[in-house]
Amino acid sequence: MDHLTGRQRWAALIALSLGGVAIGLTEFVAMGLLPDMARALLPEAWARSNADAVAQAGWVITAYALGVVVGAPLIAALSARMPRKRLVLSLLVLFAVGTFASAVAPNFELVLVARFVAALPHGAYFGAAGLLAASLMGPGNEARGYAMVLGGLTISNVVGVPLITHLGQSAGWRIAYSVIAVVFLLTLLAVSLTVPDSPAKEGGSPAAELRSLKKPQVWLVAVTAAVGFAGFFAVNTYIAPVTTEVTGLSEGAVPWVLAVFGLGMTAGNFLGGAFADRNLRLATTAGFAGVIVSTVFFAVFAPTTVGLFAGAFLTGATCIFLGPALQARLITVAPEAQLMGAAVNQSAMNLANSLGAALGGLVIARGYGYLAPAWTGVALAVAGLALAGTSFALDRRSQPREVPAGNR
Repeated sequence: MDHLTGRQRWAALIALSLGGVAIGLTEFVAMGLLPDMARALLPEAWARSNADAVAQAGWVITAYALGVVVGAPLIAALSARMPRKRLVLSLLVLFAVGTFASAVAPNFELVLVARFVAALPHGAYFGAAGLLAASLMGPGNEARGYAMVLGGLTISNVVGVPLITHLGQSAGWRIAYSVIAVVFLLTLLAVSLTVPDSPAKEGGSPAAELRSLKKPQVWLVAVTAAVGFAGFFAVNTYIAPVTTEVTGLSEGAVPWVLAVFGLGMTAGNFLGGAFADRNLRLATTAGFAGVIVSTVFFAVFAPTTVGLFAGAFLTGATCIFLGPALQARLITVAPEAQLMGAAVNQSAMNLANSLGAALGGLVIARGYGYLAPAWTGVALAVAGLALAGTSFALDRRSQPREVPAGNR
């Protein structure tokens, strides 16, 4: 891609990042609109108990997360021989169809199915688009390429998610998802016009991608990410009722809280990438410690306005700080299957989404209140730290020990 001018290169990078923006919208807007979706899709449950209806509506988020878990490794394996641009365009079509189906599905059960379908291309997009971005930026820029696309998702949480959440609150959640489907179509057009064609990976095959899954360390790192990140989603999923029912702010404050979440995520993404490049083990350990502290802070101080906003920023920053470190860790343990590594990472993140939303809904339904998911998140982050320590310890044990010269 050396023939591209600087302007053409940046246009292609921005187009790929726009996909990250759209994915951020379709994934995270549900958090702010969960009460609206519960009221519209589960009217009988809402009439009996708002809290129970919101907890049940949390399955909309769980369904999306499960779609990512299933789709990411499956598509990564099946598309091993497909040119990256063609793969990205195909994934954007599936995104648009699934998101529009979410907007028009007539009942709760079909909305769950549509959210599952819309999530299938999520992980493969970040893998394929990240590799395309890296090739546009030149050799040695794989991490920056991934960060460029992921940056679209974090920026989406600063601007796009609050705006679409506000639109959904005023015009209806179905209108919000229809607009998101249009953003995917605009991304499809931008990528088709600006991103140059690229050949498929030489020697790529489903078998080669799947072989990476035989390594125990790949699964251990994936479980670490799934458990450790679940705390963030336990907090983020139920941020709307925390804002209105616990802190006592109006519904109009929810988009502002989500924007602060997004600012924290954006800062954490770039800081996490820089620290992970310098010392991966330290970045992972410090990241989990930060998640524990920030989630405790949120659980204790969210009843106050300052505590809510500060806790949202800190929770978003510390959790996403871990993202580049865990992505780099998966590449370290499976360097021969980059697309599968990125896909497994996204599967793990969204398994965390599913786990966090489900456990958060469970403790709310049991009557422990809207702050109970945060305390659940603390326990999950502690478990993630323990798993990360175990993974690094296994690395040390697997390294061959040097035999003293006198004993050789």
